[in-house]
Amino acid sequence: MSHTLDIVFAALADPTRRSILTMLLEDDMAVTDVADPFEMSLAAISKHLTILTRAGLITQEKRGRVKWCKLQPDAMRTATVWMQGFGQFEPVNLDAFERFLETELDDQSTNDSFE
Repeated sequence: MSHTLDIVFAALADPTRRSILTMLLEDDMAVTDVADPFEMSLAAISKHLTILTRAGLITQEKRGRVKWCKLQPDAMRTATVWMQGFGQFEPVNLDAFERFLETELDDQSTNDSFE
């Protein structure tokens, strides 16, 4: 279970990948449509999609000439169950958690530089 959690949390750690998952909440999307709102190459988006696929958070399927992405919400169940064990994180706001971690890391590096 620990390895699965590591992969899921690593995939969720990136804001671009979280945005992609949010987009896929609405419906399946072609890879080119997923890439449209981002200012990065199709190759970079494909790398993000590969990470999400390896984490089991999405599936990719070729339909004719077009590759489609589909959200797999059950893949987050293990991570959700793990986080719910820490009652104070319900409901989980990953963006706020990321900001908290950044603040903590900044504070730690500032304190380290004064020693």
